[in-house]
Amino acid sequence: MKKFLEMLALGLAMTVEGTNADASVPLPMLEQPGGAFSLAPLLKQITPAVVSIAIKGGASNSATNSSPNKGQRAQQATSARDLGSDRQMRATGSGVVIDAGEGIILTNAHVIASADEITVAAADGRQLQAKLIASDARTDVALIKVQENMLAAIPIGNSDRLEVGDFVLAIGNPFVIGQTVTSGIVSALHRNRLGIEQYEDFIQTDAAIYPGNSGGALINLRGELVGINTAFVGAGNTNPGMGFAIPINMVRSVVGRVMKNGEARRNQLIF
Repeated sequence: MKKFLEMLALGLAMTVEGTNADASVPLPMLEQPGGAFSLAPLLKQITPAVVSIAIKGGASNSATNSSPNKGQRAQQATSARDLGSDRQMRATGSGVVIDAGEGIILTNAHVIASADEITVAAADGRQLQAKLIASDARTDVALIKVQENMLAAIPIGNSDRLEVGDFVLAIGNPFVIGQTVTSGIVSALHRNRLGIEQYEDFIQTDAAIYPGNSGGALINLRGELVGINTAFVGAGNTNPGMGFAIPINMVRSVVGRVMKNGEARRNQLIF
């Protein structure tokens, strides 16, 4: 497992460093026969890499405990619950395939928190059992693995090169209705002190993020993964255009720490 995580961290680093941010690179916004411009060709390539995740676990799942006043994790409100005699709960979120050959899926730690069983629904309808291989609750990052190599992976971008005003797309499974794509721009960078996670450096976007979108992809118009959707600010299930995503470079850093130490150790100052 250590060797695999080492290879994964190296692969993410090489991909990020090799990203071309030249504005002259053609965008995949292609003209259709009818004369209209569309992102459909891009999305046909990217959306198979975004999956839905269902968990079965104890009712203490931390996804139900976030404060609406400080920001709602975008998974909790539409959790499909089965609180029978065994007090079990089923919840739904999203995930992004980052290594198709190994079946590795990136998601939020709160999506799979307290999970006894994790089931992944692929874009083609397959239901796949998954296991947790790494998780860091303080940054809300988790990796799960399925025993399946017939998946599509998403290209990794470089979130350090994002600028306010860049167009982005959010892909996930909001309200458990099926995969949905929303669009917007990067509204702000380096958002923190929101009280959502212990370590925060969020990308803020007005691309709609709703319950069920947690763990889904935030991509640029080159089809590269630049963030993992995790939360929105709003009352109930409403979203006033303030969604937040974990930058992919932050995710890369967490994976690197897990690779080195078996956990995301952090230095502490003791006075």
